[in-house]
Amino acid sequence: MDIHMDEHPNEQKLSQDELIRIAEERNPGKKVRYAFWDYDEHPNQVLFDLTVHPDDDFEKSQYVLMNEFNGKVLIEPKNEGFLYIMLRLHTDIFAGIPGKLFMGLMGILFLISIVSGVVLYGPIMKNFEFGMVRKHKSKRLKWLDTHNIVGIITLAWLVVVGFTGVINTLSDVVVGLWQQGQLAEMTAPYKDLPAIKTKYSSVDQALKISEEKDPSMKVVLVAFPGTMFSSKHHYAVFMRGTTEMTSKLLKPVLIDAEKGKFTDARPMPWYVNVLFLSQPLHFGDYGGLPLKIIWTIFDLASIVILITGVYLWLARRKAKLQFKEKSPLENELKEI
Repeated sequence: MDIHMDEHPNEQKLSQDELIRIAEERNPGKKVRYAFWDYDEHPNQVLFDLTVHPDDDFEKSQYVLMNEFNGKVLIEPKNEGFLYIMLRLHTDIFAGIPGKLFMGLMGILFLISIVSGVVLYGPIMKNFEFGMVRKHKSKRLKWLDTHNIVGIITLAWLVVVGFTGVINTLSDVVVGLWQQGQLAEMTAPYKDLPAIKTKYSSVDQALKISEEKDPSMKVVLVAFPGTMFSSKHHYAVFMRGTTEMTSKLLKPVLIDAEKGKFTDARPMPWYVNVLFLSQPLHFGDYGGLPLKIIWTIFDLASIVILITGVYLWLARRKAKLQFKEKSPLENELKEI
C-alpha cells in the first residue's frame, strides 16, 4: 500500500486536536502521548503513539499513521516482523538497558580489536606490497591476507560505525542526564505542583506558539505531559532545522499544557547533540540512498572480516593443538 500522499493545494488540513480525537476514538482506553512528523518520507501525515499510561514502555505502544487532510488512517504499524526483530537484536538484544550496555561493551571491544589489528598490520606489511594476497601459498595465508586487506581498506568506516554505535548504546544514559539537568531546570517552577487533572489545552495552540518562537525551524515531535521527554505539566514541542546538519538536531519548546502558554525553550546540551548526530551516521541516514548503498557494501565487507577472523582463530587454535600432540614424539626422537 502506497502511503505517500500528494499535495492538497485546495484543501485545508484538519486540526491536530481533531486528528488526536479520531485516533483516540479508534483506540478506546488509550491516549496519544507522542505525535511525530516526517516531512521527507511521509508529507502531510502524522504518526501518533498511543498507550494507556504516558510512561508505559514502548513495547505497549499502538501507532496510528493518519492523513492530515481527511483524518483517514493509512496504516497502524506494529512492533513485530523481521526488521523489528533485527533492530532489537542490534540495539539491545531484547534486554532493555542492560542489553544496550552489553552491546556498548561489545562495541568497545570491537574498537580495541581494530586498534590491535592496525598495530600488527604495520610491521607485517613492511616487507610486502600493499594489497598483497598470497594466492599460491597456504590456504591460511590467503585468508590472512584477505582479512588484512579488507580490514585496512574499511578501517575508517569501521572506526566511525563502531564509535557511533557505542555512543548510541548510551542513549538511555544521555536522556537521563538531560532529564535531571536541562529539563529539570526548565520545569523547576512546576516541580511541586500536582499533575494536571483537567483537560489539556489545545495541541494546535502549542504548535503555533512553538513555530512563532523560531519560524526557521519545523516541528517534528510533540511529547505529551507525563512522558519521558516532558514534565507532568508540559507539552514538549521538539523543533528541528532545515539544513542537512541542523535537521538532525532538536530544540525543545515547553508549553504549559494546562494554560496553553510558553514556558521555556533552549538548545539541547552538547552531549545530546552528539547522540543526535551519531545515530544517523551509524545507520547511514546522511545523504539518502547513495550513502545507504555504500554502508551496505561496507557492511558486507565487515562480514568478510568477521568470517576470515573466525577462520584464522580456529586455524591457529588447531595448529597449536597439533603442535602439542607432536612435541612429545619429537622430543623422544631428539633424545635417541
